[in-house]
Amino acid sequence: MTTTGLSQNRLLVMVFSRVALFIPVMFVVIFLPAGTLAFWEGWLYLAVLLGPALAILPWMLKHSPDLLANRMRMKEKARTQQWVVSISGVFMVAAYVLPGFDFRWGWSDVSWPVVLAADGLVVLGYLLVIRVFQVNRFASRVVEVRQAQTVIDTGPYAWVRHPMYTGTILMYLASPVALGSYWAILPALLIVPVLAVRILDEEALLHRELPGYTAYTARVRSRLFPGVW
Repeated sequence: MTTTGLSQNRLLVMVFSRVALFIPVMFVVIFLPAGTLAFWEGWLYLAVLLGPALAILPWMLKHSPDLLANRMRMKEKARTQQWVVSISGVFMVAAYVLPGFDFRWGWSDVSWPVVLAADGLVVLGYLLVIRVFQVNRFASRVVEVRQAQTVIDTGPYAWVRHPMYTGTILMYLASPVALGSYWAILPALLIVPVLAVRILDEEALLHRELPGYTAYTARVRSRLFPGVW
């Protein structure tokens, strides 16, 4: 039994049901707009997207079941965060749907080395998120301060205050190019200011409710990118 109240079996059912839903949904989102399965950028991207996620699951089930259980929760409590999730979801869907239409109608001409480089950036973003999971057992999907939560200032948190968002933004911006589309970068870029609103609202909560967070922000000044913001 995890401290969140979920049994190991219940957690396994939740995780694998999410995976079983996510894979066909992503398949449809990527290949249906393309109108063909002969979309090698889509196949490669699915492998890049699913590979690290499936690889980290056994580690999380063994070493961080509570973190994994918290990552299963998706409903935000605060109204601002609910709006952030809704708006960013629209841009995210657009960023994943447009590349298929781009492929079908030939809007962009992205060379294979550029596609491979973008896939490499997606993996890099994933690795940063995985590193966050390793050092921060409080990395919930929803904005909250949990009981017994402490400030994490090791690993990537020694450089920026929100390294998981840094990795996520890198993945969002690289994904359209990895799927062979320059036009899809536009909705992906729109996710960034929405995430900035999320971060500012989250930090207001952390300043109020997480002991030591204000002192931490005095030591680590950058939120996402050192020396930038």
